[in-house]
Amino acid sequence: MPPDDNDYTKITDTNAIISVKEIQPSSLETVDFAFYDFMNDTMNLRAHTNKGWKEVPIVWSTPERAFLSKHKGEPPLFDTDNTVIYPIITIERMSVTKDTNRKGAYWGASSNLVDPVRGGRITLARKIKADKTNNFAIADNIKEWLDISGSDAGGVGNITTRTPGRQAYYPIKDNKKVVYETITMPIPVYLSMKYTVTITTEYAQQMNELLSPFATLGGHINSFSIKRDGHRFETFLQGDFGTTSNVSDMGNDERKFEAKLNFEVLGYVIGEAPNGERPKLVKRQNAVEVKIPRERVILGDIPDYIDNRGFYRD
Repeated sequence: MPPDDNDYTKITDTNAIISVKEIQPSSLETVDFAFYDFMNDTMNLRAHTNKGWKEVPIVWSTPERAFLSKHKGEPPLFDTDNTVIYPIITIERMSVTKDTNRKGAYWGASSNLVDPVRGGRITLARKIKADKTNNFAIADNIKEWLDISGSDAGGVGNITTRTPGRQAYYPIKDNKKVVYETITMPIPVYLSMKYTVTITTEYAQQMNELLSPFATLGGHINSFSIKRDGHRFETFLQGDFGTTSNVSDMGNDERKFEAKLNFEVLGYVIGEAPNGERPKLVKRQNAVEVKIPRERVILGDIPDYIDNRGFYRD
């Protein structure tokens, strides 16, 4: 028998991976967190207050007031009489649109409704399955270099090795029966998501300090990228900052300046999140050989051989 190694596969690197990518699931929350991380970490907005050069808190406008009232982190959101401390920045997701004019890299009719497991998927990684490829190579060598002749009382032939000079000989040859393992994932579905960032301050100086980073964001272009869990989403800042104030009213209302910045994020989702029945990743192996057995015994024919050389289906 040939040695139990991979010499007969003609594959020098048995762990060779043709292409591999590690990717985390992407959902609507992934895009939300990516936008929040960009505002909170990348922008890192600060302004002058009566306590010095301080970080401006960034919050989602969707949480319940009961949740916000229990906020004890830094910087604080409320003073001792539960009044909102300015300046503050809020983020709100305004809309989610499945725009057919922005299909992204992968688009077309998906067959996931017909075949939930196999339909609507793309290849994520593909590698050689070395052990099964080696098994096919060894099986081919046994068929070619072993001789089954004669028979004993039980009707089983004698197995002898075709070896020149009594030396076992299994020449290395090209193995065309290569087994690949392919990993697939659902096709990304692209969405257009719009966010509104509201900046509220007490003084014009604070508003100018907070608007300046947005005015210079991206230079003379209005696009940039945000990232989360290995995903990258292209983002566009609208040109109108929409600044308003109540300074001219001269009333008893609280003095404040407000600016609304509109962003559009070209995000995508992969899979149906917790509501999906499809597996996130599917592993498949290709077929390298097709065999059609002879079914002559079903008609009562006498086999041509009395040993195990005949491949019959009982």
